[in-house]
Amino acid sequence: MEDTEGHTFVEVMSEKYSPDNFPYRRGPGMGVVVVPVAGPQGSPMKDRLNVPSMLVLSGCGISRAGEQAEIAAFCAHVMELDLSHNQLQDWHQISKIVSSIPNLEFLNLSSNPLGGMTLDPHCARAFSRVRRFVLNNTQVSWETVLLLTREMPKLEELFLCLNEYSNVGVSSVACPTLRLLHITDNSLKDWADIRKFGSMFPSLDTLVMANNNLSSIQDGKDILKRLFPNLRNINLNNSGLNQWGDIEKLNFFPKLEEVRLQGIPLLQTYTDAERRSLIIAQLPYVSLLNGSVVTDVEREDAERFFIRYYLDYPKEELPFRYHCLVTKYGQLEPLAEIDLRPRCRARVEVHCEEKVEQVNIRLDQTVAELKKQLTGVVRLSTNSMRLYYIDKSSAFGPEEMKYSTRVLHSYGIQDGDELMVVPKTK
Repeated sequence: MEDTEGHTFVEVMSEKYSPDNFPYRRGPGMGVVVVPVAGPQGSPMKDRLNVPSMLVLSGCGISRAGEQAEIAAFCAHVMELDLSHNQLQDWHQISKIVSSIPNLEFLNLSSNPLGGMTLDPHCARAFSRVRRFVLNNTQVSWETVLLLTREMPKLEELFLCLNEYSNVGVSSVACPTLRLLHITDNSLKDWADIRKFGSMFPSLDTLVMANNNLSSIQDGKDILKRLFPNLRNINLNNSGLNQWGDIEKLNFFPKLEEVRLQGIPLLQTYTDAERRSLIIAQLPYVSLLNGSVVTDVEREDAERFFIRYYLDYPKEELPFRYHCLVTKYGQLEPLAEIDLRPRCRARVEVHCEEKVEQVNIRLDQTVAELKKQLTGVVRLSTNSMRLYYIDKSSAFGPEEMKYSTRVLHSYGIQDGDELMVVPKTK
């Protein structure tokens, strides 16, 4: 006996895409007007529906399919279907919907309660035309995922985020068409489980594993090279990697070009600039790091920084990459340390009429504060003096220091420069 709670797919589609609620050609990329053949007596379907090819029925309380004939009549042209955030928990009902949409390529079932639900192999065949499949936050079992991939010969993209996987099984049948696996926000920590993805999905191009607990990459060069021969993009953000050796192993994926490595324990003690430079130097073939292009100039700067970073390390602790870069650039000397902070003090000559005196002044004080300091030297009050700065290295004449709030270091005063105090005339 079918569950009568919630709404059927047919009911929700009929209501949402009726001419009253969804005028023809409203919005971009809308579909076609469908006039069905006569439906069963008491059918909720209207005489016509304006059904788009991208059908969005998320959060509508759908729990059942409804009449398959009516789905087929109205959805023959539908290519993308979003059924996320509904109450679908019966694979048989889902398969009735999907099998009635012959051109369906994209299906989103995210946030439907599919945990513990059994999928019959016969029902699984209904998904054979789907190319992109989203099962985020469904708690769908890994056994069900394997059954689906065996019955989906066109599957290219699979999204399995937030499903609480801590380990995965391996399938005896590979899925050679899958290009993208998005499996973030799970609890995968053992490289032995990640290894299974390589045998199951030999054409994998992009592996997104952010927010898992992977602590290390355990295989060596020969195995990694065979394991992911086509992997071009990997996302390991917020994983548990804590050894530089694991970063080096990414070089063993022969086609890897794009890497994301933010939020891993290994990098916590470094500055942002150090993190990026050290990773770029370790991964010579990566052209995109954390979403930013690595230019040739940035790579050379990073590789030179890498050599200097390890200059004082014991020979036995030097990474393999260090020796490669020394062969490329030679042994580099440490960069000279240049203090670019503004000077704090200067020793100047103070001239007042016939009197000349050497005075140490603070350069972080203002002109008004300097005049107060000089009152004891020239025996004039601050209101009775005019003050001039003479730069000995300049061809210009004296510059009057008439702005009382101006800070002295803005004049560029150096040791040996002159200050001239002139009494104001009454």
